[in-house]
Amino acid sequence: MSKYLVLLFLFGAGCLQETSISPNVVIMFVDDMGYGDLGVYGQTNYTTANLDRMAEEGVHFTNFYVSQAVCSASRASLLTGNYANRIGIHGALGPSNTHGLHHDEVTIGELFKSKGYATAIYGKWHLGHQPEFLPMEHGFDEFYGIPYSNDMWPFHPENPEAWGDLPTMERDSIVGYNTDQSVFTTDFTQRSVDFIRTHATSGNPFFLYIAHPMPHVPLFVSEDRIGESGAGLYGDVIHEIDWSMGQILQTLHEVGVDEQTLVLFASDNGPWLSYGNHAGTANPLREGKGTAWEGGVRVPLIARWPGQLPEGLSVGTPAMTIDVFPTLAHLIDASLPEHPIDGQNIWPLMTGQSDDSPHPAYFFWYRDNELHGVRSGPWKLYFPHRYRTMIGQESGANGMPGKYAYQNTGIELYDLDTDIAEIDDVSEKHPEVVERLTLLADSMRAILGDRLMGMEGTQVRPSGKIQ
Repeated sequence: MSKYLVLLFLFGAGCLQETSISPNVVIMFVDDMGYGDLGVYGQTNYTTANLDRMAEEGVHFTNFYVSQAVCSASRASLLTGNYANRIGIHGALGPSNTHGLHHDEVTIGELFKSKGYATAIYGKWHLGHQPEFLPMEHGFDEFYGIPYSNDMWPFHPENPEAWGDLPTMERDSIVGYNTDQSVFTTDFTQRSVDFIRTHATSGNPFFLYIAHPMPHVPLFVSEDRIGESGAGLYGDVIHEIDWSMGQILQTLHEVGVDEQTLVLFASDNGPWLSYGNHAGTANPLREGKGTAWEGGVRVPLIARWPGQLPEGLSVGTPAMTIDVFPTLAHLIDASLPEHPIDGQNIWPLMTGQSDDSPHPAYFFWYRDNELHGVRSGPWKLYFPHRYRTMIGQESGANGMPGKYAYQNTGIELYDLDTDIAEIDDVSEKHPEVVERLTLLADSMRAILGDRLMGMEGTQVRPSGKIQ
């Protein structure tokens, strides 16, 4: 029986036709890729032909956000449709952490399992490494990859003694340690290709989540692709990710489901700027990973589905990873969880049927539940907080990081329609906007809290703990 395949390659008007056939779904989510790292978003030092072609044949968002500019929190929001602090996931979990994604949370994997899908994740999990937190306990039939970040191993250039051996896992078993990372992108791609080939011909729907560890440092690329980009190691890594997308698209064509396939691509946050030539770029945005400034939280999103999405559409309305979960629930006619979630269906934005945001505002927390900023329409308001920057500092090179400086911001307001680089604070010129966005923030503080304001929140759910 034929079926639709929905592919989300998270990095980025027709309308969905009425059908009783269940679409398959694939999400590809890459690590630390900057807003300016793809050709369609302004990169000129190397080519990203497959991802650029996706944008030409589909839709790309120019104001797409992650909820937090750090690994675990960002992934928690994508997979559950929640602001990460609502579910007790902060920062980047590591081998010493004893908590993870609570069993009461509903993931995208479980959403698809509720509709009879086969499910798989290949790559980086990073939502708890103990058995009760692994993908097999959150709706995935298959898992091959690493449980946390690829720099959490005994070869870290700054402090190798801080980390133990990095496990590679197959389902819920460890199958090796400190695997040669130069094979990661190719291995996870091949696993994905095999999964698509198996299930595209089986007659059963499937969901595939590809979470490439690259381009998070340490950078690795397969031996036969070294030098292909002509732009150094970082360019080679992005070039290989682009190759991976090409392999996925080629496979979909070969098995005859290209025209029944939705493809999305995005990154988990902006570039890790302290690593210099081993980091990407957020240009023309301000700052990078680990901040609520635009360079930390605004990322590419490309969507492609021939016959269902328009070609060459650029969407400027803000949207966020929290919106992916309810959008997919809409596409597969699945029920949303009984508990509150924060995302909204953005299918009308993707199809060009609407340019109205489903949210009055988006909120940006960081660290241990600190509300740093809020965006509503063209406006971005920041609240007083401390943030890291490379301004005045020497960045790292060749795998060694530079040292951050730290600065404080007060109440600052930016018009992102006219000031994408966040240079001109217009808070004194628009006190009415500051007041309106502050009231929106206060309403969310009452629900989700704000440590900087001494507020706990009334609807924060706990993360899971080892018993």
